[in-house]
Amino acid sequence: MAVYQYRVRDGSGKILTSQMEADSIGQVREALRSRKLTILDIKEPASGLNADIKIPGLDNRPPDLKTVALFSRQMATLINAGVPLVQALFIMQKQIEHKSFQEVVRKVRIDVEGGLPLSEAMAKHPKAFNRLYLNLVRAGETSGTLELILGRIADFQEKDLALRGKVKKALTYPTIVLVFALLITWGLIRFVVPTFGDILTSMNTELPIITRMLMSMSAFLQSYTWVLVLIAGILYAAYRWYYSTAQGRRVIDQIKLKMPLLGPLTRKGAIASFSRTLGMLLSSGVNIIESLDITKGTADNAIIEEAIENGKNVVTVGEPLSGSLAASPVFPPMVTSMVAIGEETGALDDMLEKVADFYDREVEEAVDSLTAAIEPIMIVALGGIVLFIVLGMFTPMFSIINTLSV
Repeated sequence: MAVYQYRVRDGSGKILTSQMEADSIGQVREALRSRKLTILDIKEPASGLNADIKIPGLDNRPPDLKTVALFSRQMATLINAGVPLVQALFIMQKQIEHKSFQEVVRKVRIDVEGGLPLSEAMAKHPKAFNRLYLNLVRAGETSGTLELILGRIADFQEKDLALRGKVKKALTYPTIVLVFALLITWGLIRFVVPTFGDILTSMNTELPIITRMLMSMSAFLQSYTWVLVLIAGILYAAYRWYYSTAQGRRVIDQIKLKMPLLGPLTRKGAIASFSRTLGMLLSSGVNIIESLDITKGTADNAIIEEAIENGKNVVTVGEPLSGSLAASPVFPPMVTSMVAIGEETGALDDMLEKVADFYDREVEEAVDSLTAAIEPIMIVALGGIVLFIVLGMFTPMFSIINTLSV
């Protein structure tokens, strides 16, 4: 089936623009006439050089968080301005640049035109709209505050993007430096050291142990670099396999939380995400059991998921959530105390929002501390590598020069 664009005039004289999937232009005409619409124009689908260029593998990629957040913000603005839902979806479909997400929005619009609620239409596309998104939209439809809920979703996603950006910022610099350091070290040992080694060997002089070590490393890399690459690939595959198991994921996620420097950052980021997600769900009218279940699915850490699951179990039997969180080593006393106050006062969603704001600031400070700590460590490590290579190459040359001068 092809997609035809059309302009029609309804019974009140209003001009409408939309599109329709059909096997032929005649089928479009029949469908429009059956709805008692006056046809003004029908455009056939583009072909040849006018058709969209599709790149295999790129057109089907799911939208990133930034794309969905922008969609949520603009949809909230359009609906709040009084634009009908179908028309708002049509406007968004036209201006979205992400090809696969544009197709998703088009299908959602067609389903909504056919009478489906927005949440059910979105539920057909789980790669674009996750469970959290769908439950919030459903709550907005039930309460008649869809534009408010979409605005909250956009706020949440934008704050989530900012949080991820801070963590990414902390890890990007040392990762780039480490990669370049390894490449430069490999290049020096693989290509530069052999040249000096040939010169020193031809002089038939006894070489220091550091020089012999460096030359042995160079000889190994010349012959067996592929072995190191193979070992690295095997270790990475083994890590991915182990992490895919329940026990492996729990062990590795536990290590992540206990790692120096990175551990506190991971923990604070997880608490901020947990608090903001749960608080937004509760303030949107989702019951606490379902809210905890959805929040667990967004935790991205087995230890934190386990703590949330325990909290859901105790809430199910009527116990307070704060008691369960207090028993977990993940949540500090400040968080559990705030949750307890929220439960007592009936303002748990507000308290969780305050916790999330506090830990957002904590993450920012942790990022600054991590960056400040990593920079001198990287400088010292790079200096040590360079010093090792320089000493290995030039120490015997200085000895030879001293011998010749005597």
